[in-house]
Amino acid sequence: MSSLDTPRERHGAVDVVASLLAAFSITLSALALVERPARLAPVAAILALVAGRMSARWSKLAMAAMIIATVAWVVGMTIAVITDGELL
Repeated sequence: MSSLDTPRERHGAVDVVASLLAAFSITLSALALVERPARLAPVAAILALVAGRMSARWSKLAMAAMIIATVAWVVGMTIAVITDGELL
């Protein structure tokens, strides 16, 4: 048996970039909970949408990033309004 009989899956550069964008979107969403949610959460949502469109392989991660960005926007705006914090 040789190792050439089974095809290997290769991860392209697009898949790597898409996964990094989705991960950065989740990080940005977490930051939006405490600092300027009206600016950061929409940027996180746009990054999640771009990541989802770039690669079908990481579409579930991008969908999770989009849900997290939406929740972070709602919770961050609520926290900012209650504590009289900065929105923009």
